[in-house]
Amino acid sequence: MKQQKTHWHDRVTAQRIPTEAFVAGRRATLQSEDIYEIFNPATGKPLGAVPILGEQDVNSAVSAARAAFDSGVWSQSAPAERKAVLLRLAALLEDHAEELALLESLNTGKPISDALAVDIPSAVSAIAWYGEAVDKIYDDVAPTANDVMAFITREPIGVVAAVVPWNFPLLMACWKVAPALAAGNSVLLKPAELTPLTAIRLAELAQEAGIPDGVFNVVTGTGPVTGRALGLHMDVDAITFTGSTAIGKQFMAYSSQSNLKRVSLECGGKSPNIVMADCRDLDEAALAAAFGIFFNQGEVCCAGSRLLVQDSIKDAFLEKLITQAAEFVAGDPLDPDTTLGALISQPHMAKVQSLIASAHDEGANLLCGGEQVRAESGGFFLEPTVFDGVSQDMTIGREEIFGPVLSVMDFATPDEAVQIANNSIYGLGAGLWTSNIDTALTMSKRIKAGTVWVNNYDESDITVPFGGYKQSGIGRDKSLQALSFFQETKTTWISSSGIIGIDQGKADPVCAMPLSGKE
Repeated sequence: MKQQKTHWHDRVTAQRIPTEAFVAGRRATLQSEDIYEIFNPATGKPLGAVPILGEQDVNSAVSAARAAFDSGVWSQSAPAERKAVLLRLAALLEDHAEELALLESLNTGKPISDALAVDIPSAVSAIAWYGEAVDKIYDDVAPTANDVMAFITREPIGVVAAVVPWNFPLLMACWKVAPALAAGNSVLLKPAELTPLTAIRLAELAQEAGIPDGVFNVVTGTGPVTGRALGLHMDVDAITFTGSTAIGKQFMAYSSQSNLKRVSLECGGKSPNIVMADCRDLDEAALAAAFGIFFNQGEVCCAGSRLLVQDSIKDAFLEKLITQAAEFVAGDPLDPDTTLGALISQPHMAKVQSLIASAHDEGANLLCGGEQVRAESGGFFLEPTVFDGVSQDMTIGREEIFGPVLSVMDFATPDEAVQIANNSIYGLGAGLWTSNIDTALTMSKRIKAGTVWVNNYDESDITVPFGGYKQSGIGRDKSLQALSFFQETKTTWISSSGIIGIDQGKADPVCAMPLSGKE
């Protein structure tokens, strides 16, 4: 049953705001005294002060994670034991769904109804799915000669740092933490500096579920300080990151400057959503196009921010789209009827406003929106905004906006649509609306994107991989592909005849060495 607005406002007064880093099973005692304030984007008012972990504090956290890993208390535990703990954690998240949704809404400005219906259930699903997967992954035996046994086994990689964004703080954390823990690793979760609340609460609930001390830690702070210390640390074995392409490139540089740690990146996007003239249901496509850009205030990495409409249906389609855009009304995020929340911060709102201004200056045609609203609340609210007449060389046609701003382009032929779709440094997602199966198959194959949605937009499941082409990233979140990132693959070659020499002809000689050490 949907709760009333008063229910959520009443809960705020009693809600504890968790703001302390969590290391080795407890609230961390830190060397650094540096702190920063976090704010409610819907009111502009502070929520609390959070510590910035400097290099010494990060060193301590990494040491705790390494000690836990080396002890084997989690890394060498039976898969069934890890499964049981992760399933308990999923159950605890479900039990605390309202609390977590409230923290997420207060910290991000997103509507409470979205947090409760999307973010929290999806986070629960991720933890539970990887928990169930733990004891269903089998190792392999290679097809070798009869006097040889070659095992291919999977081992946890070690200490993993997970750096997550501010748009879906808990969900993105669970996408990364769940497979990393399922594989047996120790984890250091660094939440975005703007949105640490649910990450800290997740660590507390993980402790309650039975995850051993040091196995799951939350290190708070800024990117240039805390994130950099993790990226350059010689005892962090892997980094998994979601955020901007620019910061993703920094983490690749940190890897090359340190211990060549494994890196997985899910970065920016400028996703095209293509509507063909033979689309079966323009009303459905218009609803999906509006949802694809205005959901979560457009602060979605795979938001369908470029709408490509075939010229013969463009006018009719845009009329339907504007009607759907009007359904997204900025309001109090704690009102369950609100459909559009606040942008994350004043600087981010100013950035989106500057891109809207550039669209005006470069000749795009504003169809609706474009203005700040609810300024009296102290929050950072923008109207749903649609520009027509956007060309490929305009700023809003190229750059990721990460706000409720849609750029409409038209095309005449499928070839032109594909050319426009692929004319981007990004390749995270794409949509295609057509009733022709040949068009669906040929165009989806030609579009350079990690996911192509045909006759839907942004539908997904934990069972399918998510990630991008080009500068949208490297690697994949979700599915068993994500689990493999957090594992090392080891070959163990056992010969019944002792050490295999080159002259026996039984093995690949590339790495073989005669006993004498002479050629």
